[in-house]
Amino acid sequence: MSAKVVVVGQGYVGLPLALAAAEAGYQVVGIDTDLDRVSSLAAGRSPIGDISDSYLAAQSLFYRVSSDFGDAAGADVVILCLPTPLDASRNPDHSLLLAGAKAVSSKLAAGALVINESTVSPGFTRDVLGPIFAGHDLAYSPERIDPANKNWNVKNTPKLVSGLSDSARSRAVDFYSKFVSAVSTYSSVEVVETAKLLENSFRLVNISFINEIAEFCDKMKIDVREVIAAASTKPYGFMPFFPSAGVGGHCIPVDPHYLVAKAREIGASTRFIDLANQVNLERPSYFVGKAAGILGTLSGKKIVVIGVAYKPDVADVRETPAEALISLLRSAGADVVWHDHVVGQWKGEASAALGAGYDLAVLVNPHSETDLDALGSVPVIDTRGGL
Repeated sequence: MSAKVVVVGQGYVGLPLALAAAEAGYQVVGIDTDLDRVSSLAAGRSPIGDISDSYLAAQSLFYRVSSDFGDAAGADVVILCLPTPLDASRNPDHSLLLAGAKAVSSKLAAGALVINESTVSPGFTRDVLGPIFAGHDLAYSPERIDPANKNWNVKNTPKLVSGLSDSARSRAVDFYSKFVSAVSTYSSVEVVETAKLLENSFRLVNISFINEIAEFCDKMKIDVREVIAAASTKPYGFMPFFPSAGVGGHCIPVDPHYLVAKAREIGASTRFIDLANQVNLERPSYFVGKAAGILGTLSGKKIVVIGVAYKPDVADVRETPAEALISLLRSAGADVVWHDHVVGQWKGEASAALGAGYDLAVLVNPHSETDLDALGSVPVIDTRGGL
């Protein structure tokens, strides 16, 4: 297979995609402007927990990494896998995607296939990326990466595809079908853009709902996890979600804002999403109140927050609710440290040792190998529910 594929962005989305394409026989160049990441990949060290060094090495015949957009010259296929976070006002920030799109567009020969996998508001691919990639086939296929998921990966997670033209859609399907087991096409990029946002808005709303149920169960002095287990015995009409200190990661706390932004533009309502955001942003405050109820006062109390990653068994701290929780506890006068042996270093601080010398421990996202027994008789608040 002689087609040259360029994947812009070599993070949690772009690297697994690039290596899967390389494994399928494409000649792949991964481009990233993070020089430390590029250096690590060039030396055969994977910066992502889901990608082993041995798997990275196995694809070295067909994969290489670069920080030079000039290496996109001659590409048959370009995939944009760039972060689309929120700005300080929690509005969509497309700056990284736009910078990458403009940098690569000037290097392409006419007629290249360009696929955007970055999350965007409905209409963005057509209205904003379309003019940048005029003269090329442009398609949209949203990423569906779940770090640390042992069952679902790039190859077996169904792929959604649409294009601004029949040619773009057909070429994108042909590209993905070489290494993805199920590829589905839809009538417009706007349908697929909205489907991506629906997926994660659905999760946000349901996590918010179960967080409220968790507070109810706490007041009733019953175990919310036992309640969820009981409800889950129903074989239809119910899907289990679990409580937390708030939602984290790049998708669930971020993607719904891209739907909200478009809704405001066109005058549509997003009351469920707005309320869900409010409920989840208030969760750290709720647990600060719980801590004060246990200790009487937080001033001078030694508290350890356990698991600052946004989910267990990953080192990703993007949008972690632990950040707001720690800040609020410190503002209340508590002496707060955090423990996370997977993250290790974060915000200029190092993971603290677990032990019996704390007044309180707050579990946010402990990892599978976190030694909670080391706490001894330290009182514990489990933000994930349970008594």
